[in-house]
Amino acid sequence: MADITAQMVKALRESTGVGMMDAKKALVENDGNMDAAVDWLRTQGLAKAAKKSGRTAAEGLVAVVTEGTKGAVVELNSETDFVSRNDAFQALVSNVAKVALSINTVEELAAADLNGKPVSENITDLITTIGENMALRRSTTLNVSEGQVVGYVHGALADGMGKIGVLVALESSASADVLQALGKQIAMHVAAANPQFLGKDDVCADVLEREKAVLKEQAIASGKPAEIAEKMVGGRIRKFYQEICLIEQAFIMDTDKTVAEAVEAAAKEAGTAIKLTGFARVQLGEGIEVEETDFAAEVASVVNG
Repeated sequence: MADITAQMVKALRESTGVGMMDAKKALVENDGNMDAAVDWLRTQGLAKAAKKSGRTAAEGLVAVVTEGTKGAVVELNSETDFVSRNDAFQALVSNVAKVALSINTVEELAAADLNGKPVSENITDLITTIGENMALRRSTTLNVSEGQVVGYVHGALADGMGKIGVLVALESSASADVLQALGKQIAMHVAAANPQFLGKDDVCADVLEREKAVLKEQAIASGKPAEIAEKMVGGRIRKFYQEICLIEQAFIMDTDKTVAEAVEAAAKEAGTAIKLTGFARVQLGEGIEVEETDFAAEVASVVNG
């Protein structure tokens, strides 16, 4: 059996909202497997939330750059929020995002040329200057053959840089103004709603099967016969799609429409087809765990050491 640490219990409590003993029991029952423990809590009706909330624990900036039919969003982390307000750091993040427009992966971006040297060396130079560790964590690009890739930054600290960066790709022959207006609204929706997939067909098979298993167990645990539980899963899966798929979600600008219906309405008004082909959402520090320290104890250890 896996050793169940206090840190594991703490992480499970924070991601589900359950009590300490329930979190520990879930981990014990599932041999320390965090995902299985979350599912177990849900089948028991104990978890307060169906999904983990991404913890924004790291600092730095997310930058968005678009040029017509292409766009890029990058995340460059720093140790403190002070650095995100530094002019040199902001300039580096902006320049790295511009380089990312023609790069496919974060590894390629780190090796790409910026001012005559690799991006990674530019970052190292700034680390030396500022005296704080930094890391190029994520880079995503979107492209369309015709239309617009529209960007949006939420919580902007500088032009094109902030806490959440979003890209939305619209394939269409409609005017740039029409696509920019629609794309901006959809991007704001993405920032707020945090969809995980574009549409039903994009949901990973393992994610879907895992959700079906949890929903079936919940129905059986409530006293429903297995055959009835199986039928109930179908209806609940439809709701699941509405929660995690962008085009199935209720549009925040007009909740009487889904995002797909909002795109259709815009296309009808523009007199030409508009297709939402992709999106990207990057939230600063999402998923990064930062060790919590007792500042008073740390100061005391330095003083007494």
